[in-house]
Amino acid sequence: MLIGGFQRFSLIDYPCKICAIVFTQGCNFRCPYCHNPELVYPKLFSHPIPAEDIFAFLETRHGKLEAVVITGGEPTLQPDLVEFTKRLKAAEYLVKLDTNGSNPRILSELIEQKTVDYLAMDVKAPLARYPEITNSNADPVKIKQSIELIKHSGLDYEFRTTVVKSQLGKNDILAICKQIRGSKRYVLQKFVPVNVLDTNVLNAVIYADADLECLRDAVKSYVAECVVR
Repeated sequence: MLIGGFQRFSLIDYPCKICAIVFTQGCNFRCPYCHNPELVYPKLFSHPIPAEDIFAFLETRHGKLEAVVITGGEPTLQPDLVEFTKRLKAAEYLVKLDTNGSNPRILSELIEQKTVDYLAMDVKAPLARYPEITNSNADPVKIKQSIELIKHSGLDYEFRTTVVKSQLGKNDILAICKQIRGSKRYVLQKFVPVNVLDTNVLNAVIYADADLECLRDAVKSYVAECVVR
């Protein structure tokens, strides 16, 4: 595992659980609003944190921490992700994975091996707009496969979209909700113009809180729960 960062304590990243967060290096998307450029551009990578240091810390936190969140970057690019999650489960921690959904094969293996407890997938755009919004060769077929895998995984999960007004309008959000129709939870994430991959979006028009509430009301019939975060 190429681990670019480690947060020892969080109350907000795993719902209703006290967790630590592992940040992996490397991503196959180049979303301009990404808040972790140091985990995306190899030239910005710090020296990786040894996995053994993470496990040594976790060994001391039983009874205080309940879960570990693996985020990035894109964690499913890590060749030893499955083994890493197995070790976390063996250490009796709940595991949450944040993913962009580009690697359904790895998601399927994690689900089958029962080494994750919560899946959070960023749905970046309507399928047809994925290459444009992510500035990558994203395969919409794989994105759709990941959505279906997660929906039928039997695990707790959420889909979420970072909403930049200049990129995604109401019709785009409606199209996304049709892609995830019937899902357990959908999160509309407000874009915060700080520390982004592409500084051009720092001047992007953002949705006001009232606009996000209106979007939530417009799409809530598609999913069991829709929240603004």
